[in-house]
Amino acid sequence: MKQLHKQSTSTRKEEEIPISQTPPYSPKSLKHPRSLPRSLNYILKEQRLLFILVGILIGSTFFIIQPSLSALSSSDSRPRISAQNRELAVTTVRNPFGDGRNYNKYSNGVGRVPVGIGAKRKRIVVTGGAGFVGSHLVDKLIAMGDDVIVIDNFFTGRKENVVHLFGNPRFELIRHDVVEPILLEVDQIYHLACPASPVHYKYNPVKTIKTNVMGTLNMLGLAKRIGARFLLTSTSEVYGDPLEHPQKETYWGHVNPIGVRSCYDEGKRTAETLTMDYHRGDGVEVRIARIFNTYGPRMCLDDGRVVSNFVAQAIRGQPMTIYGDGKQTRSFQYVSDLVDGLVALMEGEHVGPFNLGNPGEFTMLQLAEVVKETIDPSATIEFKPNTADDPHKRKPDITKAKELLNWEPNISLKEGLPRMVNDFRNRILNEDEGKGNK
Repeated sequence: MKQLHKQSTSTRKEEEIPISQTPPYSPKSLKHPRSLPRSLNYILKEQRLLFILVGILIGSTFFIIQPSLSALSSSDSRPRISAQNRELAVTTVRNPFGDGRNYNKYSNGVGRVPVGIGAKRKRIVVTGGAGFVGSHLVDKLIAMGDDVIVIDNFFTGRKENVVHLFGNPRFELIRHDVVEPILLEVDQIYHLACPASPVHYKYNPVKTIKTNVMGTLNMLGLAKRIGARFLLTSTSEVYGDPLEHPQKETYWGHVNPIGVRSCYDEGKRTAETLTMDYHRGDGVEVRIARIFNTYGPRMCLDDGRVVSNFVAQAIRGQPMTIYGDGKQTRSFQYVSDLVDGLVALMEGEHVGPFNLGNPGEFTMLQLAEVVKETIDPSATIEFKPNTADDPHKRKPDITKAKELLNWEPNISLKEGLPRMVNDFRNRILNEDEGKGNK
């Protein structure tokens, strides 16, 4: 018991002995005295102070030098734009129409547009963009500085019409039939896809009306989903064989719904109906253009249209074919005039429909004489029976386009026809050489 008492007593005494206040030896305590604050202690470790000083030096140098560099660059760039070598600042796109006008990449003549100044570059899809009218429209849009996506199944379109744009970063080409849906993100849709000449739309009339109905439905559905503005290129054929002359947009037409041309005529009338229903029912922004006879470079050589027929036949030394008595009339506009009208309609605030055509009226006999005068005065004329449902008169009233779009055609037939002849002559010559004919 005494021993147990002694052990407990000794244990209690050991607990009461205070622990020594002297800290154990540490080499770090010699390097950094405890009197320094912990933040300074951290900075002084491992050369952190050196890195902080270097960072401050670099930052101050940047803020001192950068304003002077930007001022110098802005002062140097101004004289270059106004100097004699203006091509460095303004990119002039080759005129696709051959009409003497220049199209600049930047309309204000400045190579670089500051943020917040100038119009937003649009992303635009053109269905049928490798065709005759479509390819000229694409050239115009590219020249305006927009990004363009061409959709074409190449039934009547040709890659040769857009090959000069291959490699342009603002141009895309998609081989696709608009009868099938497609998903894109664009701001505007120019819907031109459809065979437009009698030879082509009569070749497969069911396909023609499917293109007009299903193709238009698909592109309107796309416009609805993405909030794009939609332009339908309709046709003067919606007036049929008109009982009103000249034709105004208020005229409802005189069309044979079961004739050989009805796949095109009624197809376009249905496309106009769909367009207006999407506009009224779903709030889609739409525009409708009714295009009258158009001519120019890149037309198909043998598409059955009167201007291309006459020109190709005269160049080949063949008789020019007139169907009927030659007294039926047409109005002919040059393709660049039409393209200007389409862009004015798309960029305007009016739905339409709008007649886009040249009110200058020619009989087939008068047109043949102009072609003879331009190509070969010795060319002959051959008469054949008229085709079914061929309109006797066709002349647009363009008062509405003049007043609301500030548009009217500027190029006369005698001025525009030689430009088309040069294009046809080169293509027919190459075609003959490819066949081995000399």
